[in-house]
Amino acid sequence: MINIDRDLCIGSGQCALTAPTVFTQDDDGFAEVLSGQEREAARAAEAARACPVQAIDVAR
Repeated sequence: MINIDRDLCIGSGQCALTAPTVFTQDDDGFAEVLSGQEREAARAAEAARACPVQAIDVAR
């Protein structure tokens, strides 16, 4: 499961750049998991490491 802390997210877009098949940005520019991609743990973990504010948590 992929969790995004919307209070921490600053909309840098690093998740969407790092794992574009897993993440996108919503209309306000904040991270969002693409539908059906909740189990892409390996790609999501890479994006979590790239997040400058560590707003992404990947539960395995």
